[in-house]
Amino acid sequence: MQVGWKRHFPIFLVLLLTLAGCSTDGGALDPRGPGAAETATHWWLMFWLGLAVYIVVMGLLLYAIMRGRRNADPDSNPPISDRAFFTVGGLVIPILILALVLGDSIRTGQSVIEPPEDEAAVTIEVIGHMFWWEVRYPDLDVVTANEIPIPVGVPVELRLTSADVIHSFWVPELAGKRDLNPGKENVLWIEADEEDIYWGQCAEFCGVQHALMGKLVIAQSEDEFDQWIADRQEPASEPDDEFLRAGMDVYFDAGCAMCHGIDGITEPDPAAGAPGPDLTHFGSRLTIASAIEDNNYGNLAAWIVDPHQLKPGVRMPPTELDPDDLDALVEFLLSLE
Repeated sequence: MQVGWKRHFPIFLVLLLTLAGCSTDGGALDPRGPGAAETATHWWLMFWLGLAVYIVVMGLLLYAIMRGRRNADPDSNPPISDRAFFTVGGLVIPILILALVLGDSIRTGQSVIEPPEDEAAVTIEVIGHMFWWEVRYPDLDVVTANEIPIPVGVPVELRLTSADVIHSFWVPELAGKRDLNPGKENVLWIEADEEDIYWGQCAEFCGVQHALMGKLVIAQSEDEFDQWIADRQEPASEPDDEFLRAGMDVYFDAGCAMCHGIDGITEPDPAAGAPGPDLTHFGSRLTIASAIEDNNYGNLAAWIVDPHQLKPGVRMPPTELDPDDLDALVEFLLSLE
């Protein structure tokens, strides 16, 4: 018995380590919305069923090893009880387990794709680009990028499409993943139970910067969301400050305006191809570079000079500027609140 235990100790060690790694902090198993809750419930059903099957199978295997059957005649047919055991354990029970998992999978899938009973309070268009997220509120005339404010406690309809290759929208704490396909619109319903900032990620390999194509869903109170919308509906205005005006001139002279529009000041040049993120209220954003760095002076300056240091392969080219011009440009962009 002692030798058998030592021989199979690694199996139990792996099982214990696996269970120890099942954290529910801040991920798909820590749902903060009804869609994610349905997905998490289904995951736990499969986990506990799988664990039960594993324990039973390993228990029977250890029992067979330790018991041995040295006196059994290999040429004789197994007793009826053994045949019944293999029929039930190897056929009937697996069919029942698979049927249960399939049935719950269908139920979960229907629950996350059907619109909620309440009408969506907000409709948001999300367009995937290599490698950032364009975010539009078509009924509210607001455009932003990589950050998606929503009102807490109400259903939000996301209309998802792609401008280039297949991407996938995934915010683990709020909903399961949904693909963004070129030329096709998919719909995803999300709802946040509480105010917080939820991290999201592209979940479909889309190129070299796929792993750093992040986003934030910012769940706010309805009053805060309404105020955010009202602020974003206002166009930018040309600055009165001489230093900031110099930064605006750099914005034009360095070619930034060819890809990045600022409502009230300029719009991107259609001849330049697919534009970059809109910068109308850029200074109020929490992050830059698809939510991988905080939006502050140092990070923004480094991003402008050489974005490939932060995201190798990103489509934004480096911009060579002397220190005074760079300083003015960064301050101008951060003033766009």
